[in-house]
Parts: sequence; C-alpha cells; structure tokens
Amino acid sequence: MRRFLVELRTRGVLRVATAYLAVGWLTLEIGHTLFNIFELPPGGLQFIFVLLAIGFPVVLLASWQGWFHTTMAEEAVELQHSSAPHRSNPAEGPWLAVVFGGVALFAVAVAIAVRFFDMGHSGASRAVQSGVPAGAKASQSSVPQSGISAPFAAPAHSIGVLSFVNMSGDPKDEYFSDGLSEELLNTLVRIRGLRVAARTSSFAFKGTATDIPTVGRRLNVASVLEGSVRKAGQRVRITAQLINASDGYHLWSDTYDRDLNDIFALQSEIATAVTSALKVTLLGDAPNLGGTTNPKAFDAYLRGKQARRSSNEAGLRAAVASFEEAIALDPGYARAHGRRGEALISLANDWVGDPGPRAEMASQARAAVNRAVALAPDSGEVYGTLGTVLLNTTLDSAAIDAAFRRSVALEPGNAELLVNYADFAGRLGRADALDASIRAISLNPLDAEPRLTRGIVLLFARRYDEARLALQEALRMDDSPRKRFWAGWNELSAGHTQAAVPFCEAYRESWSGQSCLAIAYHRLGRKTEALAELARMRAEQGDLLASQYAEIYAQFGEPDVAMKWLAKAFEIKDGGLMDIRVDPMLDPLRTRPEFQKLLQRLNFSPH
Repeated sequence: MRRFLVELRTRGVLRVATAYLAVGWLTLEIGHTLFNIFELPPGGLQFIFVLLAIGFPVVLLASWQGWFHTTMAEEAVELQHSSAPHRSNPAEGPWLAVVFGGVALFAVAVAIAVRFFDMGHSGASRAVQSGVPAGAKASQSSVPQSGISAPFAAPAHSIGVLSFVNMSGDPKDEYFSDGLSEELLNTLVRIRGLRVAARTSSFAFKGTATDIPTVGRRLNVASVLEGSVRKAGQRVRITAQLINASDGYHLWSDTYDRDLNDIFALQSEIATAVTSALKVTLLGDAPNLGGTTNPKAFDAYLRGKQARRSSNEAGLRAAVASFEEAIALDPGYARAHGRRGEALISLANDWVGDPGPRAEMASQARAAVNRAVALAPDSGEVYGTLGTVLLNTTLDSAAIDAAFRRSVALEPGNAELLVNYADFAGRLGRADALDASIRAISLNPLDAEPRLTRGIVLLFARRYDEARLALQEALRMDDSPRKRFWAGWNELSAGHTQAAVPFCEAYRESWSGQSCLAIAYHRLGRKTEALAELARMRAEQGDLLASQYAEIYAQFGEPDVAMKWLAKAFEIKDGGLMDIRVDPMLDPLRTRPEFQKLLQRLNFSPH
C-alpha cells in the first residue's frame, strides 16, 4: 500500500485529484449562483454535475498514464543532466481539471446566453412554460406546436396571461403559481380598454413548447405576459415579462423578491407595470373587489379554486373546506364567500340526493352569496356567483337576470361571466344572448364552453342547423359526454330522432342522457326501453327532476301527467322551469290554459 501511495504521489495523481475537486466545487458554486440569478432550469446544473462526475475518473486515469505531466523521476534525471535553471513544462500540472471546469463554466455561460436570447426573441425554438416542476409530468396539450408564423393584426390593447411556471421544485405548489397567474389575469380584466384572453384559453399552453407569436395568433392578442414563481417558506420570487406577440421582443420584464405578506401589493405593482407598457390606464381608486389582505386566507382561496375545478364530490367538498378556511382567516373575504356558495350549490345538486341535507346546503349557499354581495357590491365575480346560486334555488327570474346582467356590466371582458349570462338569457329567449356568447368566444377562443353555450342559445332559438355547426365545433375541441348530450338534444328537438340516439347514449350515466333516451326510444317505438330509462331516473333522483318528467310525458302524449309534473316543479322550485319559455319538448302543452297560467306565475321579464 505504501508503494502504491508513493506511486500515486510520484505520478501526480493526488495533486491532480485535489485540483480537480477544487475546480469542480468552485464550478458548481458559481453555477448554482448564476442559475438562481437568471432563473435557469435546474436540469442544466444537473448536467454540469454529471459532466464533472464523468470527468473525474478520466482525469485520474490520464494522470496515472502520464498523459499530461512529466514524472518526478524524469524531473530528477533532467536536473542532473542540465545546468540551466529548471523551468516547469507548460503542459505540466492539472490542466485537464481546468479544461473540464472550463467546459462546465462554458455550459453555464451558454445557458445564460440562451436565456437572454430566449427572453429577447421568443422565436420558433422558444418553449413556453417549459419549466415543468420536479416530479411532475408535462401535460399533453392539443395546442399545436408551430414555428415562425406570418405577421398578424390583433387588437392593439390586448393581452394573454400564461400560467406562470412553478419553479419551487414541489408540484404541490402548482396551485399557487397557477392561482397567482389567474389573479393577475383577473386584475387586468377589470381595466377598461384592455382586452384580456380568458384563463382557459391562456392556460391551454401550459407545459407545451409553443412560441410566443403562435400563442398570440391563437389567442388573437398583441402581447403576452408570462413568468415564473419560486416559493420558499414565506419568501417568493416572481419573474414576469411582457412580450410583443407579433415579433417576440420584450416590452417589459422584472424580477421581484418579496415576503408573502407583500403578495397583494406585488400583484398591483405588476399590473401597473403591464398597463404602463401597454399605454392603458389602470383604474385609480379601485372599488372593493372582494379581495383580502391576509396571505394565508389568499392561499386557502387559491387552493379552493384549484379543488373546485374538479366536478367530483371529493373535489367539491375540498373546495368548500378551503373557502371556509379562507373565510375563517378573513371574514370579510367576499370572493371566498361567493365561491363557497357556488361550490355548495354544485355539491347539493350533483351529489346530495336526500332532500333535507340538499335544502340545507341550498340555504347555506344563498346566505353565502348574499353576504358576498353585501361585502363587495362592485365585484362582477361576486354577482356571477349570486346568479348561479339563485338559478339553482329560486324561480325569481327577474332576480337571476339582474344578477347576471350586473356581473357583465361590472366586468364586460370576463368570458366566464359572459357565458353564464348568455346561457340564462338564451333560456329566456332574449336576442342579446347570442351576442354575449360570440363575445365570450372571442375572449376565450381555445375553450369549448363558449361554443357549447352558443349552440345551446341557437337550439333554444329553434335555429337547429346553426346550432348543429356550433355544437360540432365544441365537440371537435372537447368530445365529452356532456357536449355529446347537447348535440343529441339538438337533433331530438329538430326531429332527427335516430341521429340523436348515439349522442345521448354517450351520456347515459347522467339523468340528462336518460331523459333524452326516454323520449327518443318512445318516438322510435321502443317503449319498453323508454319506460326503463324513465324508471331509472325516478329511482335515482326521485321528484327532484320534476321539470324533466314533464318534458318526457309531454313527448309521450300524456299532457295531463306532464302538467302535474310542472306543478310539482313549481312547488319544489325546480330550476329547470327557467327553460319553459323556449323548451321545444314542452310545445304540446303551450295552448293549455294551465300552462299559460304557470308562465304568468313565473313572472318572466320581457324579451
């Protein structure tokens, strides 16, 4: 062993190893600092570490073989035969260690250069939202990837807000980066004169490698706001950059290191910077929009909104719990009250069959949204939740209409509110419903929901061919059972019964699909199957579907039974009665005096 150690020393292996480790450590320290400063993906630093690790045995082997130094024994012989002062060989020493360290530092420099080029040009090779958090798999999006595209002319004061990348390293923090992005989007929506693409369309690019000009073209916006969020304890670093969508060049960018307690001021600061860059005016003394100044309440609210996007029972219950946590932390948090009411009514309608608990949830939902309106009378979002809850708990069409009208008056650029308004106005047979749905499509071009709403509005207007085209567009974007049902209901309403059957069969697990099939099977002479679908509805939902039973019996040719079910629907305040004015399935009842009296009792507002 002693001889081996002497040999290592003689060949300079120990000296090279020590130098290499020192240079490698220094490289990683410098790389770590630069990667944090320039918000570079952690994968690059991992690559440098692997490069250094692979190089270590190579360096040791090269030193042992004497590839890049003279041995000590050779130096001694040379000294004995030379009277000249000894000069070290220029090739002597641990130069390979320096080479590997230099390569690693060069990799860091290249990464930073690419980052700057990326920020400035956002060209065809640029990956939007490419920073997928550790442990999370990038979602496969239907958004096409494309290269450099021809110039386009979007509205000058228009913007898309992409989902900020979660750089925290924990997928569980995704709700925070997404929620913060959405809150910035909602802040910008309230600015008069600024057209903001809706969340669903903007977030469609999350996890994709789509260049900014293509994003701008797909959203029809002139500029795009993107960034990243790195959350660590009570500190957060947010990098935001506003990019010209036509050429990919930067309009503005900045990085913010703040305490979470400052997150609300930071949102306003970013919004102000964006509006300044776009040369639009941010509202001065903003009205009370139902927010909070409590960071923990805000965090709970974001978690609630994330859970609410799931339509299953567990997701809705989690959403209610998170909104209640936000309210406990800040009782004046109007938006949390409103969203709690909305989640409660969805939970009651879809997952609670017992009339007692269902009625209690409905009562709680009404109290929640009324409280929200009292706290924030100038919030369009709050009025939207009020309209949704009233639609499902009362037959006061004037109050429902007023809530939805107020919501879009306060936030005319909010696509979600426009969809809700268009849906209700279409059920009342109002002409402006179609205009509202078209405006929603322009603000949310990559989401199927506004197109579905347009199809439903056209259906209730008895424009079945146009409705079919609109519903086909929605299905191409999202071939879900619910959208198939509406395509089937349109065919059924148009008298194309056989064509309706496969669409409705796709939604057979829902009472909507069952009601469609009961009518279709009866028309086709398959009466045993029709009665079986009706019996299934009765067994699973009891009297809660009174208005649907009225539709079925009207189409069965039993108007007296149908009218009895309409009376029951009025008694239990079945929201399905809001369709009575335009519902094609109730046409056999329209000339009956009791039907006309029911219309009067419902006190619909004028067309």
